[in-house]
Formats: sequence, C-alpha cells, structure tokens
Amino acid sequence: MGGRMAYFAAAQVRAVGPDPRSPDHAYACIDPRTYLEFPTTVPYRADALFMESALRNPDGSVNRGAFRWAVREIPDAEFAAIVAMGLAGVRDDLGREDWTPEPAPPGPGRRIGGLFADPAAGVDAAPPGMAAPDALFERPLVERLTARPLRDAAFARQVKRAYRETCAMTGLRILNGGGRPEVQAAHIRSVEAQGPDTVRNGVALSGTAHWMFDRGLVSINDDHSILVAKDRLPPGAEALLRPERRLLLPEDAASRPHPAYLKWHRDTVFKG
Repeated sequence: MGGRMAYFAAAQVRAVGPDPRSPDHAYACIDPRTYLEFPTTVPYRADALFMESALRNPDGSVNRGAFRWAVREIPDAEFAAIVAMGLAGVRDDLGREDWTPEPAPPGPGRRIGGLFADPAAGVDAAPPGMAAPDALFERPLVERLTARPLRDAAFARQVKRAYRETCAMTGLRILNGGGRPEVQAAHIRSVEAQGPDTVRNGVALSGTAHWMFDRGLVSINDDHSILVAKDRLPPGAEALLRPERRLLLPEDAASRPHPAYLKWHRDTVFKG
C-alpha cells in the first residue's frame, strides 16, 4: 500500500501465486472488494518521524534498501497508525457507534501522534498536520476496514472532494441548512456486484440524479456524455440534466470514471 514514498490505500491479499515468466517472482492478488483508498495520503516520514520503523536506520537516516522490497511486513501498531492517518476526517462523518476511542499504546519514544521516532531525537509531538486521529475502532482492524459504514464514509469523502461537492449530471451544488453539501457519492458498478470503493468507480450526484442512475434511467458513455433512457424519465426530470448533456468531470484525470465501470453500468443497469 505504498507509492511515491507515501501510503494511499489498503487492501487484503486474496492469494499469492508464482510469476510464470520469472520463477523467483510471485504475484499478490488483491481482493477488489477490500480495496480502500485513503481520503488523506500519508507520507512515509516527517523529519525524524517514520510511519514504519523498518524504514529508519539506527543512525536516523532512511533505510533505502527497505524501499526496494516489493513486500514488507508492517507491525500491527504501525499499520493501524497509517490507516488512522489515511482515514483522518472520516470519523467526523460516522456516528459514535461506528468510531469508538481506544487508548494509544504506551511507551517512551514509540507512539507520537501515530508515528514512530527515535527516542534520542527528543521529539515529543508530531509536526502540524501530521498528528493521527486519537480514536480508532474497538473492533479488530480488519473488521473496521471491511465494515460498510467506514467504507461508505471514506468512499463518499473521496468522491465528493473529487467533484468539488457538485452533482456531475446537473451541475448543482446545493448546501443544506447546516452548510453541508447535499450531493451524494454513487457507485458506478454497485457494491452488490463487487464494485470497488475507489474514486474511479464513483460519481457525485444529487439525490434525484442518483435515484435515476441506480435505476438505469440515465447512464454515462465512454466520452462522458450523459445517456437518457427513451420515454422512461419522469416528467421534467430530463430538464434537470446539464444542457450540454456531458458529465462535469474532476480536474484530476486520475479521479475520472473508469471505462470498465461505465461499460458495466451501460450493459447491466441502463434501460436505454
């Protein structure tokens, strides 16, 4: 779960199999149902603080050799700290029953805002913006990462941010009385059909557009034009769609809908 010297997602390995082209290599097969992108990318270090103790040499320098390992074992406490930082802010979207505090492990020179540091470095606090949430779930970590309340909240935060909290089909950005956006995060390939909780399998939609999308009354072409099922929309519903009939896309191309998920929706759900 690392990339570009940072952590951006977590997933369960379903199986490990040999590489038929390289006998001394193997493939790890990820279970797509467990893949969970972090709304907050976690850097591997901040000054003297390291998220993984294995990445730090005894003299405080970076263990470059460890970065070349395709697979590294991460101690449970360090993995939990990385996950907590990656999901920072998600607990604000969950109820108390889904995110319950549990005490941080004691010990000098170990836990520092969810990070690990050299006791001799004299660091007693994480730098601004690096402190991990002080609350984790009481349930085992694997259960937390596969539970729908957590996954839905993390997915929604990713998708809404990518679309700037604006409905991609209507172009509307509506705030409720408390100032929170009314837009919803819709899966393109449904969770029931093993659609992953990744931003590329999501699109931000208003409540009405979400209802039409889930029922196959509207869909999305590969060129991001909006498809409408003939003679199936409720009266006046088509007028809600953007006049150009094109999806309002995220600025970051890496966050835009993946063609494979769009095809699944057209072939399986769309009634056009």
